[in-house]
Amino acid sequence: MSNTHILLTGASRGIGAAIADALDRPDVRLVRHATASHTAADFTDPAAPKSLWQRALDALDGRIDVLINNAGIFEASALDQPHEDWVADWQRTMQVNLTASAELCRLAVRHWQENGREGRIVNVASRAAYRGDSPKHWHYAAAKAGMVAMTKTIARGYGGEGILAFAICPGFTMTGMAEDYLASRGGPQLLADIPLGRVATPEEIATIARFCALEAPGSMTGAVIDANGASFVR
Repeated sequence: MSNTHILLTGASRGIGAAIADALDRPDVRLVRHATASHTAADFTDPAAPKSLWQRALDALDGRIDVLINNAGIFEASALDQPHEDWVADWQRTMQVNLTASAELCRLAVRHWQENGREGRIVNVASRAAYRGDSPKHWHYAAAKAGMVAMTKTIARGYGGEGILAFAICPGFTMTGMAEDYLASRGGPQLLADIPLGRVATPEEIATIARFCALEAPGSMTGAVIDANGASFVR
């Protein structure tokens, strides 16, 4: 296509902002889901994903070619807090990090099927999908593992229709969320676990996302791309 239409979630900062910058090119029309924009959407609201999809379609003249699911939260949930609070934390993280992405994936697949088009999905997951995370982040690891499984399922189920799906699993990336976490867990000790000797930059993850969205060959569908400085090697 001479012009690719892309919906990117979580574009206001960190990895999402870097992806938006990487996609700032003449052959791309980009709708950014960001906090302070006409495509703002609070994914804790179950109605938000469908509303965002429709507004993105309207902004892109009724056609979306690529969906990039990057929006997510990383919130601690102590195991020894009241049970109801722990469950509420779990539900909130699953809703934002997995269910909202799943809804958008479904809407994208149906959009392409109904219009006889090919399309691409890029899901930004996490190293935690395979390695797990801290005792306060069961829900985060579980949501990201679900995102990886969902990506593989979409790739296997719809590849014959030209619908491709990729997942990216960053390790620590120098965003606001990661900086707070590094500080709380003793940064030097965590860095010692990364053979590369540093955390990733948002721009590095954005380069991978742009490749998956625009350039990756069809035979790569279903791929999960690690970017963790060899801190977890599968």
